[in-house]
Amino acid sequence: MAAAAGSDPAAADPQPLPPIHHLPSDALHNVLLRLHLRDAVVCRPVSRLFNDALSAQFLALLPTLRLLLLRHPRPDGGGCLHAFDPDRRYWLRLPFSHFLPYQAFSPVASSTSLLYLWVETSSSTTTTTTTVPSLPSTSSSSSPAHPPKSLAVCNPFAGTYRLLPPLGSAWARHGTVLAGPAGTVLVLTELAALSYTPTGSAKWMKHPLSLPSKPRSPILASAAAAVFALCDVGTPWRSQWKLFSCPLAMLTGGWAPVERSAWGDVFEILKRPRLLAGAGGRRVLMIGGLRSSFAMDAPCSTVLILRLDLATMEWDEAGRMPPNMYRCFTGLCEAASQGNPMPTATAAGGNNKVKVFGGDGKVWFAGKRVRGKLAMWEEDETGGTGGKWDWVDGVPGYADGVYRGFVFDGGFTAIP
Repeated sequence: MAAAAGSDPAAADPQPLPPIHHLPSDALHNVLLRLHLRDAVVCRPVSRLFNDALSAQFLALLPTLRLLLLRHPRPDGGGCLHAFDPDRRYWLRLPFSHFLPYQAFSPVASSTSLLYLWVETSSSTTTTTTTVPSLPSTSSSSSPAHPPKSLAVCNPFAGTYRLLPPLGSAWARHGTVLAGPAGTVLVLTELAALSYTPTGSAKWMKHPLSLPSKPRSPILASAAAAVFALCDVGTPWRSQWKLFSCPLAMLTGGWAPVERSAWGDVFEILKRPRLLAGAGGRRVLMIGGLRSSFAMDAPCSTVLILRLDLATMEWDEAGRMPPNMYRCFTGLCEAASQGNPMPTATAAGGNNKVKVFGGDGKVWFAGKRVRGKLAMWEEDETGGTGGKWDWVDGVPGYADGVYRGFVFDGGFTAIP
């Protein structure tokens, strides 16, 4: 029989489904398990089939995505953060505006799959009957110059977030945030520390710090379940650094110096040392400028990375920045490219204000004289090669200032 007038035979027949829809579910899952995590997240909104198959439970099976997350020198919103994938060697943007209702935010710490941010909130947003901890001799009230901030935990890949119990604004201005396992969070200042565990009392606990000075670059060594920090025990005219540690289970009264007679003058050879966590949380890295002598104003010859093995409590040299790379941080490369007079060796060696950041065996270096790129060092597990040095080009928005950052393992293994 002829088709009815005005009918469209092509429209009457349903379109055949793509071949992937005919795969058995176990075969489809086997294919999707081979995806990179970021590619899997991008595929979710493509179709209902992918959205159902790529559930949060399924995505938790994929390996986490290790990123260097950059913290903008002047956070002013924008709804996204820049990150670098060291394995694929490319930059990417992580959007936040689709799930985070705060325009201004700054990332400060991370644990596996979870990212911690200071977010600017209105007073009505954080109104609660919970007692807000305050710093000793410090007002916790906000002002136009220091708007109220709250600490939020989020999963940027899952698009979920949660505000932690409120804190006084002074903690955001002066505190260093450390993220531990199972949602544990620490905020350290010169006089006190706060700890928060969601499975415990679900409120901030205050611990006095019995340290001789403000803790410098505190880190959390996951394998040792302890916090390590440097303290200056010298004089106003000359710094003298000492290593302190505290078990996570004994934040009140647990701080003690970490020292061995065999270490000698290991803390005297570095200028402006900084701590970072080594690979797997089994080692502590100490990075600083290598002094050319023990004189107080001695210039630095390069950047040195020392490593403390927490099992043997022995230091070794993990890496040393190549001379040609270090020259770029002193301004010698810039002067040569512009045809300017070369600075003296003393001036070049003293101009080594290098920003150091990273974690878990990866260290990045930034400086005002190194434009649009970062130096990167990766720890060598065997300790026989001095690690791997390389340049990372194409830093986005570098004209805005010098970035800092930290390592973030993105994934779906934890949801706030």
